[in-house]
Amino acid sequence: MFIRSALLIVLSAAAIGCAQKPDASSTAAIVDNVATVNGKPISRNTFNYYVRGVAGKPATELTEEQRATLLDNLIRGELVAQAAEKDGLTARDETRAVMELSRLTVLQQAATQNYIKDRAATEAELQSEYQAQIAAMPNTEYRARHILVATEDAANKIIAQLQRGTAFAQLARSESLDEGSRGNGGDLDWFTHERMAEPFADAVASLKKGEFTRTPVQTSYGWHVIRLEDTRQVAPPTFESVKERVAQIVDAKKFQAYTEELLKAAKVEKSL
Repeated sequence: MFIRSALLIVLSAAAIGCAQKPDASSTAAIVDNVATVNGKPISRNTFNYYVRGVAGKPATELTEEQRATLLDNLIRGELVAQAAEKDGLTARDETRAVMELSRLTVLQQAATQNYIKDRAATEAELQSEYQAQIAAMPNTEYRARHILVATEDAANKIIAQLQRGTAFAQLARSESLDEGSRGNGGDLDWFTHERMAEPFADAVASLKKGEFTRTPVQTSYGWHVIRLEDTRQVAPPTFESVKERVAQIVDAKKFQAYTEELLKAAKVEKSL
């Protein structure tokens, strides 16, 4: 139970750190305490944030027993922290580094929310970013088969058999080392250029429908012989289906620009 309680403290901290903007009721400063541990108070505000991170709902929506259990867990966490401080763990380099990085993470998240709250993306900004994202997306999908072998010499022998008219799928079933596609005659289904290793993807893009590579293609998996089966155009997602994600991208870019301005105005000395 002790270990489980400690884990809950860590997991809840992560959940709180990654949470979306809390509602107004959760941000109100509440100064009364829910417990005192060896003279150190645990505020109701801290307890409420902890509960929301663990349970995903306000403390008021939990039963009295559930609230009591979570409070006990928080108290155990405080006791562990106090014992760690007493043992000098906060003086360790690793501990200090983690605590400092946690501070930076929490403050950056708070700063991001504070900066963005009055700079909500306009419809024009969303449409502009959507068009930019669509333009950067791959618009072609490929369907190909491949035969994977261990050596270049083995791949050349496969190519020689294909040139003599042996069916590609037949050779894939008997010779390919790729367990995932061998049973399907080497069929890799539909994929975009970005989903494949560059030498493989470039080779596919250079083929015409029905052609196979005349020289072996090497990747980290081995040597490939590839046949292009077909291509098709990819329909982009609708604006409404990705609007929320586009808004996140716009917000991130705005905050990035803000940090760039801070960097320009700062006096930074590097000693790395």
